[in-house]
Amino acid sequence: MSATSTEPRPTEPPSRALRAAFRAFAAIEKVGNKLPNPFWLFWILAGAVIVLSAILAAAGVGTVHPGTHDTIEVRSLLSKAGLTTMVEGAVDNFATFPPLATILIVGFGIAVAEASGLFTTLLRRMVARVPGKYLTFALSMTAMVAHVAGDAAYVTLIPLGALVFRAAGRSPVLGCVVAYVAISAGYDASPAITTTDTLLSSISTAAAHTIDPDHVVTPVANYFFGLASSVLVALVITVVVEKVIARRSDLDPDEPVKALTAEELKAVEVTPEQRRALRRTGVAALGFVAVVAAAMFPADSPLRGEHGSLVESPVITGMSVVLFLFFALLGWVYGRGVGTFRTASDIVDALVEGARSYAPILVLFFAISQFLAYFKWTNIGNVIAVEGAEALKGMHLSGWTVLVGIAVLITFMNLVITSGSALWALAAPVLIPMLMLIGIEPETTQAVYRVADSVTNCVTPMSPYFAMCLGFIQQHKKSAGIGTLASFTIPIAAVVWIVWVAFFVAWYLLGIPFGVG
Repeated sequence: MSATSTEPRPTEPPSRALRAAFRAFAAIEKVGNKLPNPFWLFWILAGAVIVLSAILAAAGVGTVHPGTHDTIEVRSLLSKAGLTTMVEGAVDNFATFPPLATILIVGFGIAVAEASGLFTTLLRRMVARVPGKYLTFALSMTAMVAHVAGDAAYVTLIPLGALVFRAAGRSPVLGCVVAYVAISAGYDASPAITTTDTLLSSISTAAAHTIDPDHVVTPVANYFFGLASSVLVALVITVVVEKVIARRSDLDPDEPVKALTAEELKAVEVTPEQRRALRRTGVAALGFVAVVAAAMFPADSPLRGEHGSLVESPVITGMSVVLFLFFALLGWVYGRGVGTFRTASDIVDALVEGARSYAPILVLFFAISQFLAYFKWTNIGNVIAVEGAEALKGMHLSGWTVLVGIAVLITFMNLVITSGSALWALAAPVLIPMLMLIGIEPETTQAVYRVADSVTNCVTPMSPYFAMCLGFIQQHKKSAGIGTLASFTIPIAAVVWIVWVAFFVAWYLLGIPFGVG
C-alpha cells in the first residue's frame, strides 16, 4: 500500500482540549520511539533484575508469606547458584514458557482457516448488503468477531469498511475509522475464543502459581465478560460515531462518493460458490461442537475432569488443541468448497506459512521467558507482591477501587508498550500475586487488564496499525494526517474507556462470573 509511505501532514485540531491531547501524544510518540525493540527491552530489564537482585540480597531484603508464614528472601543472580541457574536454565526457561506451545498450536489452526480464505469471506458476508442505518453497528460487531483472525483483521477489515460505507453512499473515511477503532479499541472483546484468550491465560496461570501452585486460569476464564463486552463496545462505538463523529464536516473525501465499480463490487460481494462453502463450514462448526458436547455429556466421560468436573476437563484445560482442530477443520471444509485447498499438501503449506508468521513472536518470547525466569528465581516479585498487598490492606481500599487504579496504570503503559502479550508478561507476575493476597482472583485481574490494554490501542501513534489506517484514509483524503485520525479516535476511545470500565466495575460488584472456571 503506497499510501502508508506518505508523510502525514498535521491538521489543526478543532478544539483546545484536542490540541493539548495531540501535544501529549506527540510527547508519548517521541518517548516511545526512543525505547528499544521489545526484544532488547526485556534483556535490559533482565540485566536490571540481575543487578537489583545482588543489591537487595546483600541488604538482606525479604518478607514473610502471609499464608505459609515462610520467610521469603531475595536471592542474588550474581551468586554461584544464580549464575548456574541463568546458564543451565536458559533452554528450559524458553521451552517451558507457558504461552510458547499454546500460541503455536492455536496459530496453526488459524493459519489453515486464514489460508483457505474463510476469514475474509466471512467478514465480507457479515457486512455486505447491511442497511445504511445499521452499518456502523454491523461493521463494529464484525470487528469483534474478526479478533479471531488476530492482526490480520486490520488488513482485511479497514479497506472493507471503506468499501461498504462507500457502497451505502457514506464517507469511506468514516468506514476506515469505524473498522480501525472497533478492531483496536475492543481488541480483547470477542464473542469467540481467540489466541489472546489462550495467550493471556497461560501467563496468568504461571503468575498465579507464585501464590497457589494448583490455580489454573483457563482460556475461557473471561469468556462471559468478553462476550458481553463485545456487544457493549460495538454499541458504544456506534452511538459515538453516529451522534458525534459522523456529523463532522471534515469527513468528506477528496472526490465525491461514487458508486462502486464492478471490480470493487467483486471485493465486497460474496459469490454463490463462497456462500455454499460458508454454509457447509457452518454445518461443520455445529457438528464439531455437537460431537465434543456429546462426548462430554456422560458423567463418566474421559473428557471430564476429576469427580466429573467440566471446568477442569481436558477440553477446557487443553483448549489450545481443541481450537486448533476446530479452526483447521473449518479451514479445510471451506478451502475444499472454494478450491483453495485441493490436496493434503495444501494444509501442510498453510501450517508452514503460519509458523513463519509467528517467528517474530518466538524471538520475543525467548527474551521474555528469560526475564520472567530471573524475576521469579530472585523472589523479587514475591516480595513486591506481599509488601504491596500489605500496603493495600493498610489503605483500606475497596476491591473495585484497586482494580480501577490498575486500569488507569495499564492504560498509560499501553500507550508506549503496545504489545499486549509483552505488557501482560511484565505486569502479571506482580499484579496477580499481589491481588490474590487481598482476595482478588487472577481471572478478575486479567479481565480488568484486558479492558485497559484494549482501549488506547486506537490512539497511540506507537501502534503500527495507526499508520496503516492513516494510509488507507489518505487514499480517500490526501490532506489527512496524524492529527486527523487522532481527532476521530480520541473521543471514541475516551467514551469506550469510561463505559467499559464502569461496566467492569458493575460486573465485579454484582459478583457475576467472568467466565468458566
